[in-house]
This record gives sequence, structure tokens and C-alpha cells, in this order.
Amino acid sequence: MISRVADHCFWLGRYLERAESTSRVLRVTSSLVLDAILPPAQVWDAALAVSGEEEPFAARFGSAALADGVAVTRFLTWDASVPSSLSNSVSAARENARSIREVVSLEAWEAINELHLWLHGGSGQREWEVRPDAFYRQVRTGTQLILGAVEHTMLHDNAVDFIMLGLFLERVGQTARILDVHHHALMQLPPDLVREETLWLSLLRACAGFEPFMKRKAGRVTPGEVAAFLMLEPRFPRSLVFCLHEADLRLASIRVPGDQAFPPLECQARLAALETFLSSRTVATEDLHALLTHVVDETAAICGDLRQELFQQAVRARPAEPGDRPRVEA
Repeated sequence: MISRVADHCFWLGRYLERAESTSRVLRVTSSLVLDAILPPAQVWDAALAVSGEEEPFAARFGSAALADGVAVTRFLTWDASVPSSLSNSVSAARENARSIREVVSLEAWEAINELHLWLHGGSGQREWEVRPDAFYRQVRTGTQLILGAVEHTMLHDNAVDFIMLGLFLERVGQTARILDVHHHALMQLPPDLVREETLWLSLLRACAGFEPFMKRKAGRVTPGEVAAFLMLEPRFPRSLVFCLHEADLRLASIRVPGDQAFPPLECQARLAALETFLSSRTVATEDLHALLTHVVDETAAICGDLRQELFQQAVRARPAEPGDRPRVEA
């Protein structure tokens, strides 16, 4: 596979996952504000921190606007100047798919195009204004439909490997950011069992882990249990360990480790090392921030190494992706 195609496949997976993650975070945050457990400004500030858009939002609207949920959701959903906004992510996913139309199946292309046209053709905007909860649910359903079409209508060759590699690495970063931001917010609050349980449950919902956690842990909602589940549960498809393992398998399918025909990949060694490091850890809430920061930094470094080692020619030949801009860490 030429580097240009591989690069577009990789970013297609990343943008699809980013769009779904943003829709989940905004939907859960809207519900959390209605519970009135925390001040609205603190809740919406956490949503901005996950996307790394705290400073741009404050610079444009001022810190007082953090309490305005409509302003924050509009900013993270529709603002064309926000690289990680939901609308930009969907548009970028479609553009990457269009650039490799000969690789993407008809069913997957139609699903991507349908979501893009609904979002940008007026129907999505009207739905967001009237029923924002249904809007974010539709975005989540649309991205899942696209990924289902990718997995079930495309040849499982290197194109699918690169799409899923991008998806799983993006999911690692998103899950680690969401967990880190929520944990940081909780540490600033006085002890309150009911409030803590509500916030940890909202975190599980943001990561699509509420039902799996309840089945696995029989309803024992504690900070340690939730953090360990989202990081170390090998059977949960959004846990850090699961995603790192799947990313490692996809990269091994693309470049077999030890293949003498090609030089070894630094990104492959770093990915395997991060998976081993995390799998051998136990979760302690007092050092959770340092651990998650390491995961986010290493994941970003792995993506950077991938670009240099596999996509270098493609990167030189195209403008920077909207998501290339470094984002503020929590």
C-alpha cells in the first residue's frame, strides 16, 4: 500500500472515533448539568478540557461563558475554527474517505456521506437546536454504522488495518483524557459519596462502559474499580489495555515484527512497550494523573513515529490534518 492511501485510512479511523467520542462527552455532560451535582461552569470546563479547547474558548468568549452550556456545545459541535469540533471531525473523515474512494467500499462511503449530508445539510442543525440529546445519539449511531460497514463490507487487508489502527490509538487517547479530566475534577471536591458515585457513573456512560461495568463489577462503584475497569479490563473494547492490544495486532498485521525485509519500526516497539507497561500496572487513584499523562504522551509519540516511519511521503505531499494541532493536556 502506498503511503498516501495508508495515511488517509489512518486518519479516517481517527476522525470517526473522535466524532463519536465528542458526541458521547457532550451528551453525558448535558445530562450531568441537569443533575445539578456540580456547578455548570465546572462541568462544561471538563468537556472543553477533554478536547483541549479550554484556552481558545476562554480567549474568545471569556471565562464567564463556561457556565453557558449552549455556547460550549455550539463551540465543540459546530465551530469551524475548532480542529476537534464534531462537525470538523465528520467533514475530515468524509474528505479522507473521498481521497481513497477506490479503497473504501460503496456501503461504507454511502454511510459516511449520509452522516455528513445530514450534519451539514440543515437537518442536523435543526435537530441539535430542538433535541440535542437525539442529535448526539444520531451522530453516535451514524459513526457506528460506518464502522460496521467498514468491517463487514471491505476486504480485511492493510486498508482496514490502518483504519482500525487509527481508531484504536485515537480511542486510547480519548479514554485516557476523559478519565484524567474527571478524576482531576473529583479531587478538587470535598468528600461526598452520592456525588462521587454520580460522577463516576457519568464517566462510565461517556466511555460507553456503564452496562459492561455493572455486569462485571456487580454495581460496586468506587473510584478504584471504575478506573481499573476503564484502563485494564481486557474484555471491554474501550479500555486502554484492550485498545492498545488491538492496535498492536493491527500494526503487526501491517508489518510483521522481525521481518528481515524491512527495517524495524520504532512505533511498533513503543506500542508493545506501552501495552506491556500498562498491563502490568495496578491502579492507585493517587498516581492516576501521572499514569494517564504517560499514556496520552506515549500514544501521541507513537502516532508521531508512525507518521515519520510509514506516512512520511504522504505527510509532505498534503496539508496538515485539522487534528495535527497539539491539544492542551488535562
